[in-house]
Amino acid sequence: MQATLTSKAQITLPKAVRMLLHLAPGDKVAFASRADGQLTVSKATRPSFASLRGILPKPSRTYSIDEMNQAVADAVVDKHLAARAKAKATRQSLSNAGD
Repeated sequence: MQATLTSKAQITLPKAVRMLLHLAPGDKVAFASRADGQLTVSKATRPSFASLRGILPKPSRTYSIDEMNQAVADAVVDKHLAARAKAKATRQSLSNAGD
């Protein structure tokens, strides 16, 4: 089977490939390179929530809801302050460029 690359670097997967992978419009396709230089194509799957269990280290202690809420609030403030500082630096840069 062959597919032609368009000027926008796109291809249409042949119908036989779409049928083999049980692809429907909107499905994602995963590409993986092999050591021998070949490429494999498969239907991309989302990991289940259960499969993500254990990927993060256990916290050193438990945190209360109040502590978690405070951590989120602190992060929001930090992000806001960083955005303001970036905007201020941009304004100063533009002001200096006009001089």
